[in-house]
Amino acid sequence: MKKLSEKVLYEGQWLAVHQTVYRTKHGLQLTWETVHRRRSTVGVVVVARLMPSGRFILIKQYRPAIDGYIISFPAGLGQNDPNHALVELKEETGYTGTIKVVSPVVKTGSSMINDNARIVYVEVDEYAPANQNPVQTLEDAEDIEVCLVAKDDAENFLLKQIEQGISVSANLWYVFGMGQWIV
Repeated sequence: MKKLSEKVLYEGQWLAVHQTVYRTKHGLQLTWETVHRRRSTVGVVVVARLMPSGRFILIKQYRPAIDGYIISFPAGLGQNDPNHALVELKEETGYTGTIKVVSPVVKTGSSMINDNARIVYVEVDEYAPANQNPVQTLEDAEDIEVCLVAKDDAENFLLKQIEQGISVSANLWYVFGMGQWIV
């Protein structure tokens, strides 16, 4: 596979659409459209658990791209700093926690966007005073509801959301769906 050319078709405030021409290993020339972030950042996806109950902290958020709500892990764009996960967790859910594990930079949707992220595993002490009455600090454009879900109830919770017309992030289904037959 070899990229032959690339040009910008559209450039907005946050994203740009590129057209890439490439040659396959069989010599076929193809054109592909992709989305690129204009500001090179590495996002964070926050997999947070309340301890000792083990419940996961999920969010239900309105997303214009799907004109609806989606259940997902808290997430956001940072400056390649895993500690930004704690900022996003606090803003979106009101909870504070401690980072336990950070993944290397991984691709999040490579078929159409050049997104990068770190998966950051956070433990939240549900008995800590700061977590007794968590208060979100949402931006005016954000509409986020916090959902606390036990691992054993997660698949049924997600299925009920889908029945109600709420979308579910593939990330959640990777972790909780299909009776967790993989892990």
